[in-house]
Amino acid sequence: MMKHRLNRLDRAARQQPQRAGALPALLVWVLTLATACGSAPTRPSAQPPKPAVAQAMPAVPALRPTPAAAPVAALPAEPPEPAPPAVAPPTPDLALATESAGVAARFPDPPVRYRTPAFEPGRSGYTSNAELHALMRALVRDGQGAANPTTVRLLQLGSSQTGMPLEALHFSRDPGPLAGSGLTASPSRPVVLLVGQQHGDEPAGSEALIVIAQALAQEPAAGQAPGGLAAVLDRIDVVILPRANPDGSAVDRRATASGIDMNRDHLLLYTPEAQAQAQLVREFNPAVVVDAHEYAALGRYVEKFGAVQRFDALVQYAMVANLPEFITKASEEWFRRPMLQALHAEGLSSEWYYTTPTDVANKKVAMGGVQPDTGRNVNGLRNAISFLVETRGIGLGHAHLQRRVHTHVTAIGSVLNSAAARADDLRKLRRFVDADVAAKACQGETVIEAMATPTEYSLLMLDPLTGADKPVAVAWDSALELLPVKRRARPCGYWLGAGQADAVRRLRGLGVQVQRFDEAGALRAEAYTETAREVGARADVRGSLTDGGGLLRVRVSLLPALLDIDAGGYYVGLDQPLANLVIAALEPDTQNSYLANRIVSSVNGVARVLQRPEARMSPLP
Repeated sequence: MMKHRLNRLDRAARQQPQRAGALPALLVWVLTLATACGSAPTRPSAQPPKPAVAQAMPAVPALRPTPAAAPVAALPAEPPEPAPPAVAPPTPDLALATESAGVAARFPDPPVRYRTPAFEPGRSGYTSNAELHALMRALVRDGQGAANPTTVRLLQLGSSQTGMPLEALHFSRDPGPLAGSGLTASPSRPVVLLVGQQHGDEPAGSEALIVIAQALAQEPAAGQAPGGLAAVLDRIDVVILPRANPDGSAVDRRATASGIDMNRDHLLLYTPEAQAQAQLVREFNPAVVVDAHEYAALGRYVEKFGAVQRFDALVQYAMVANLPEFITKASEEWFRRPMLQALHAEGLSSEWYYTTPTDVANKKVAMGGVQPDTGRNVNGLRNAISFLVETRGIGLGHAHLQRRVHTHVTAIGSVLNSAAARADDLRKLRRFVDADVAAKACQGETVIEAMATPTEYSLLMLDPLTGADKPVAVAWDSALELLPVKRRARPCGYWLGAGQADAVRRLRGLGVQVQRFDEAGALRAEAYTETAREVGARADVRGSLTDGGGLLRVRVSLLPALLDIDAGGYYVGLDQPLANLVIAALEPDTQNSYLANRIVSSVNGVARVLQRPEARMSPLP
């Protein structure tokens, strides 16, 4: 039954034409479903080692703009490529070989031709870090009073682990004053954040974001990029981080220089690369985030299923415990359906995102993980519409690069157009969801841990020799409906002891509001008592993570207590929009918790607060 339901949902999303006015307005949702509570859950167990590069997260400075009016400096010498990391490289994803002529024929080049450095004649590599650095600077401009009304600012986010610059671009036509540090977008406009190449061996997303950036700046070098895309800036602002992992890109390696998969680091914030993304999200509070990746086309799929991957794009939005229901509805109705139509119109195929474990003996196929660790899910818990888009690329080298880039440009262009068309609705959605999440403090239940739903699916793949369609029946973990494994009453907030400053720094890095107790007092609380522990590997839908190790798995019981507290401790209230992110970090018995990853030192350093504190507190600046 579940199999048929899943397939019907996907066919409906592919085939149903978008009718003007067919989708319910957000205001109707709010008025008719005022008590709605999204619970698309999470599950347990894992830990990256504390790398030498970032054991304690430093305070992150405000974004530093490069003045738009400043002349572009001559291109500096390309930074040296990083040395191979000291950690052992991850086990290869691919067992493979090459693509047959029959399969290659299924993926002809698109009629459009893109002109990033990767497409220069005779080029076998991709746009280098130095070339990207120069391209981004060339786009910087002040739109005030110019024929081109677009202002483009370069955002300097710090450096990678080997000293490469981490940089983003902010595109705006907002005539109003800019908020915050003089760099963030005005609250009057929704912001869309586009992120590329979190994994260094997935270049098409970065190349596509160069194209998108040139199109938004109305740069002639964009070639035949989508005409008129810059018009979206009349209603939204766009921030582009085209290469989130420059160290990995320089050596064609998935992980960061320390061996950590940065796309599993968005709650823990060990790496400066993940901290830079958190900084962007704090400063700009994006309504929509798109994370551009590539997936392995061949490799273990041939070994497991005698087939190769078929789809140009695999797409999934945030699916994680406690995700607000309206975020899911808007992701599906306002963004995913139009995206699938845009891809189809370009002759590009699509499917839900899925992967399979690296263990060849394990033939399960799973939609993207439901842990609060990836950018997709963490940004969802920030109440943003958050998408993963993956193109068919890892293991193919330069093959089909034009098509891979075109797929990303088409999908991301659709998101930008949808965001511009829904700008007013996005503002209403964010206001409602932020207030609704904050209002849930001290009442009801929250999901502590959840898992995907085991079912079956008919997955369309390709015969590796002929390229003909090959349906494959697979055991499928569906993230469309999550199964709660563990629930608890939703507290008012959490107490953290004075010695938990590292946890406080990371929470604040995520944008969470934290207060410090100015005086001693007592709290009605639930204390955690540890009943069992073991050390295990960090689990992921792809298998154990290579950056995992020493994860502390604990079992706890809850004991009602009147907790005596001293001045200097911390209170993290759930009466704030990021409450669901706080729960993911501070409930100790899940694999991504700060306790499991030894950021919180012990169960005695954290407690659930059941009644709002009466002791005097001061917000941390």
